[in-house]
Amino acid sequence: MTDFTMNIDGEGIATIVWDTVGKSMNVMSVQGFADLSDHVDNALADDAVKGIIITSGKEGSFAGGMDLNVLGKMKSDAGDNPAKGLFDGVMQMHAVLRKIERAGMDAKTNKGGKPIACVMPGTSLGIGFEIPLACHRTFVANNAKAKIGFPEIMVGIFPGAGGTTRLVRKLGAMAASPFLLQGKMVDPAKAKAAGLIDEVSDDPMSDARAWVLSEPKIVKPWDEKGYKMPGGTPYHPAGFMTFLGASAMVHQQTQGAFPAAKALLSAVYEGSLVPFDTAIKIEARWFTNILMNPSSEAMIRSLFINKEALEKGAVRPAGVADQTVKKLGVLGAGMMGAGIALVSAQAGIEVVLIDRDQAAADKGKAYSAAYMDKGIARKKATPEKKEALLSRITATPDLDALKGCDLIIEAVFEDTAVKAEMTKKVEAVIPEDCIFASNTSTLPITELAKASSRSDQFIGIHFFSPVEKMLLVEIIKGKETGDRAVAKALDYVRQIRKTPIVVNDARFFYCNRCIIPYVNEGARMLTEGVAPALIDNAARQLGFPVGPIQLTDETSIDLGAKIARATKLAMGDDYPESPADDLIFYLEAEGRLGRKANAGFFDYDEKGKRLGYWKGLNEKYPLLEEQPSLIEVQERLMFSQVLEAVRALEEGVLMDIREGDVGAILAWGFAPWSGGPLSWLDIIGTPYAAERTAELAAKYGARFETPALLKEMAEKGQTFYGRFAPEADKAA
Repeated sequence: MTDFTMNIDGEGIATIVWDTVGKSMNVMSVQGFADLSDHVDNALADDAVKGIIITSGKEGSFAGGMDLNVLGKMKSDAGDNPAKGLFDGVMQMHAVLRKIERAGMDAKTNKGGKPIACVMPGTSLGIGFEIPLACHRTFVANNAKAKIGFPEIMVGIFPGAGGTTRLVRKLGAMAASPFLLQGKMVDPAKAKAAGLIDEVSDDPMSDARAWVLSEPKIVKPWDEKGYKMPGGTPYHPAGFMTFLGASAMVHQQTQGAFPAAKALLSAVYEGSLVPFDTAIKIEARWFTNILMNPSSEAMIRSLFINKEALEKGAVRPAGVADQTVKKLGVLGAGMMGAGIALVSAQAGIEVVLIDRDQAAADKGKAYSAAYMDKGIARKKATPEKKEALLSRITATPDLDALKGCDLIIEAVFEDTAVKAEMTKKVEAVIPEDCIFASNTSTLPITELAKASSRSDQFIGIHFFSPVEKMLLVEIIKGKETGDRAVAKALDYVRQIRKTPIVVNDARFFYCNRCIIPYVNEGARMLTEGVAPALIDNAARQLGFPVGPIQLTDETSIDLGAKIARATKLAMGDDYPESPADDLIFYLEAEGRLGRKANAGFFDYDEKGKRLGYWKGLNEKYPLLEEQPSLIEVQERLMFSQVLEAVRALEEGVLMDIREGDVGAILAWGFAPWSGGPLSWLDIIGTPYAAERTAELAAKYGARFETPALLKEMAEKGQTFYGRFAPEADKAA
């Protein structure tokens, strides 16, 4: 079976329909490109054909992009010369799109040729937008739900089948930059306003047919004699300022940590200085450069392939019936509970929001009202949608309102006794088969489940703040948690359109287990006299959204002190004493509790704007005369987290390697370019990691000791994905 079919009608229009077999949305394959090329050849050679329309057989969409396994196949098929294989494969794609663009025109005179239109029923992403850009005119259905653009930069690559070159020549570098460098995707109306497409139509096929038969001019601007790039080329006065600003902007936003952005900018800069056909070769070379970089492979694997697999239920227990949530009870209407109620109501779930009195419950519901008001102000919501959402939330102190719930999420004060009391009260009201979940960030689920009379139906569902913005939800299995509870949690997370990971119970679970050492290592370095700016900037240059010092201020210093005291109480003599705790306790005593108090590691003005690091730190902990190297600081920050990820895998807290990487990136922004902590170890190599951690342990202490698993893998020369990927031989 083929993904592309062609029909020639009585008016001489050849319609090529893209309908990927077995997929809900079109994705491009090697065979698909070959079939498309053959159909275009046949239509151009047929004298009876006056023009061509390329469209989709999928309702509501044109294409979702390239099957990323295609790129991997090009690389593996090239044997000893993968770069050549990739470049040749990319140039073959360029040839097909260039053939569509030139459409049989004479190379010298631009005479002749047949008009080729693209009819897009809706969403068109990646190669699904590169094909329309090569056509002579684009007609998009009036489909407000559709998205058009290039999301490639989000997974560590950039549009490499001519999309970069064509969009810059069509719009100019400045206007194209949000779509190329930020992965911005827009609906058809905004796409037309921005110049990405030509027409938005209620009947795009009819309009495209009329255009094809009108004998239109089809030469692209960049193939015309005397073409000038909008906004100017690098050596044009206006263009010089554009490219200078673009370079500064890319470095500011990426801190040099994301190779795809720099490669894209290089392709645009160099390509704008030469004719189009040379420019697409330059684009192909830079695209090959990125595909050969281990960062792109790791990002694609974690942020596309693995993330999608987890969202589709890769770790869902087999044989458990659908557990879609119909009525949700949320206990606690504070910031977390209010956020959970909001995202659940957005998903169409009936929500009962409980708090100690009506005023507190109403305050939690008001969070959703305020959120919708902001959406209305930005024209992303309507008063009708606000009313519908709020009608799904019942705010009350009455526990009897929880009758009929099939899932409870408890988000009350982080205290075992308080949670135990609430668990018992609620279980007296809810149905026997209702799943009970705790949104705790640190308390062991197995311990909390002791208050339940149905421990097999007790589970952890850990949200991150703010709930409506954070993409990850961490699901925690207690020792007695059953498969139905896990399936319920996973199906619920899918309903609210977030990405789940499932981990076994342990103190701090997985995410906080890794985040806390990151924060603590930053604090330790401060006590040693390392400059706070060096620590935070070292982290940002690794790709972290914020450094550990700033992160502590944002999350609040007294929270860190509270966690340290609770952990020390729980662990007793096993608790590792740390100068980081001393620093946190000192700031707490000084009343410097972070951003919320307008005083922490930073000084703030009356509006809460950071003014700089608090100079009192230097008085308490004098700066070293000779600061450590950037690499030394970065490796301490990286290994402090990564070694915990390895230990979590070693101890069975992590059950699937994919969850370790996806969870790290989505939960706390772990260096996305690396693909996650375990992917990073594969990039640097387990032998180097084992050697370097031994050196760090000798210099800084036992927290850097090489885990037995990492030592073993280093000795065998193994990679984590080679050994622990779902398709790998676990016994190797």
